[in-house]
Amino acid sequence: MAGRMPDILALQERLAQHGYIAEPALAATLLLALDLRRPLLLEGEAGVGKTEVGKVLARMSGTRLIRLQCYEGLDAHAAMYEWNYQRQLLAIKLLEQDERPLEEKEQNIFSERYLLRRPLLEAITSTPAPVLLVDEIDRTDEAFEAYLLELLSDFQMSIPELGVIQATERPCVVLTSNGTREISDALRRRCLYHYIDYPDFAKELHIVRTLVPQVPERLARQVVEFVQSVRKLDLQKTPGIAETLDWVAALLRLDVRMIDAVSAERIADTLCALLKTREDRAGLTPQVVERLAASC
Repeated sequence: MAGRMPDILALQERLAQHGYIAEPALAATLLLALDLRRPLLLEGEAGVGKTEVGKVLARMSGTRLIRLQCYEGLDAHAAMYEWNYQRQLLAIKLLEQDERPLEEKEQNIFSERYLLRRPLLEAITSTPAPVLLVDEIDRTDEAFEAYLLELLSDFQMSIPELGVIQATERPCVVLTSNGTREISDALRRRCLYHYIDYPDFAKELHIVRTLVPQVPERLARQVVEFVQSVRKLDLQKTPGIAETLDWVAALLRLDVRMIDAVSAERIADTLCALLKTREDRAGLTPQVVERLAASC
């Protein structure tokens, strides 16, 4: 491992240059995923920066990001390919008077000119190789997961009317999961794995300093202390890193330069950037805000 440390540190620096702060363990996993061309499964709570990994890899490599946002009921064809039925119907109408054999007409109708490439097909046919981000795979069902597993096994797709489409170049694949459904062992075996947790104080402070360089040092430390304390409360939606950064921007916009009990009322006016449910907002009463602010 010692021989790989310079590579890991170099990758950390490159990620930081593109706005992503990664600890050594994550950087090592990314290095292996890139070198071995293996899909990477990232798990963790919402808001810890999983999706941003795919985005920063695309920025860093100067290639396209193709994102498949998963949802309940996602159909395989919606993710792979579909036929442009309207154009096909129009073509059929125009071919009615064509005297060519029926088989030849069908070949014309089911050609690539009428094919709508959805994210998965687009990812395996693009050059240079893009970054394919399959976001929140746990929102889909087992049937879709099986389709995805087949694609990741050979990086090819079978289209009955056209045959097998082989990947021109293997894309860099990042899958994310919030843990709402257990991912199958078969899919896990295909991937490298990393769990991203909420950042500790030092990492979150580094993120704030890097991405909001204009924030005063004292305020940056107080913001991180406050957010870390808020995450320990019983909340419906724990604030992630994006909420921390939004809150810093809100504080600066309202000219709040210090978090203390005296500023509690003004701080409360900015919590719309940090807490995103009615229940969580109501739970942070003025007294709670004042207590947390006083401890920063």
